[in-house]
Amino acid sequence: MKQDLNLPDVMKTAKTSMPANLQWVGMSDISVPFYVKNHNNTIGVTGHANVYVSLDAEEEKGIHMSRLYTSLYQQLSQQILLQERIEAFLLELVSSQAGISHNARLELAFELPIHKPALLSGKMGYQTYSIEWNLMLEDDQWRTEVVLHIPYSSTCPCSASLSRQLLSQAIDQRFNEPLVDKATLLAWIESEQGSIATPHSQRSLAHIHLTWTGIYCPDFEHLLRYFEQAIGTPVQTAVKRADEQEFARLNAKNLMFCEDAARKLKQALVMMSSLQDYWFKVEHQESLHAHNAVVIDRK
Repeated sequence: MKQDLNLPDVMKTAKTSMPANLQWVGMSDISVPFYVKNHNNTIGVTGHANVYVSLDAEEEKGIHMSRLYTSLYQQLSQQILLQERIEAFLLELVSSQAGISHNARLELAFELPIHKPALLSGKMGYQTYSIEWNLMLEDDQWRTEVVLHIPYSSTCPCSASLSRQLLSQAIDQRFNEPLVDKATLLAWIESEQGSIATPHSQRSLAHIHLTWTGIYCPDFEHLLRYFEQAIGTPVQTAVKRADEQEFARLNAKNLMFCEDAARKLKQALVMMSSLQDYWFKVEHQESLHAHNAVVIDRK
């Protein structure tokens, strides 16, 4: 039987000795399972949530912290996160504070699994992408921020050029007669002796920050594929040798300094007319150097 112990509530009885408003107060790293939309279906994920409200009543000791957790659990747990539900949740966060808060913020971080086919063979595998999804009600304005972290492959154009030069020199030294037998040349190129030099490649990362006015629930898989297509050399999951060879062909076709990758991304971002703002960073984790090559740009 529930027993009323008449427990004290300091938040109701105490006032602060140093009056001041605070921009965001709340709870962080709360585990919460939810669903995001994906084409015509939904994907279940387990994320971590940060939930905040503003403390606008300067004399109040603090916010009603437990009400944030209760609202998160009741309104979003095991639910499909759509615009109407998120707006209602943020409004409830504000109303739960009984007049001492005007603004609310929800930050969600999760791993999204995408089922991806190989380039040629039809092999399938899962790749997860780290996503941050921030939703805000501030000064009576709605705002959405999405952060995507996308790995891709990049092959250095300078290294490719230097490798081609070494191969050309090796062919010239090996076949010094005026006429070269085609079959002999092809056999030599396909042998171990034909591996004169290889361009250096690296796993690279694109960190893309997107901002929309209003509460926006994007198709995250569509966004990820859009930017991967813009770059041209996404990393793979399960592969056969034919897929690996095709991946090598794509890298040779899309030789990229970090500036090249950045311009590809920027062009794709400019095409997204609905964006209020964007910021991105591309990072080529060098195999030649112990440091990385980086580009940062914004709208």
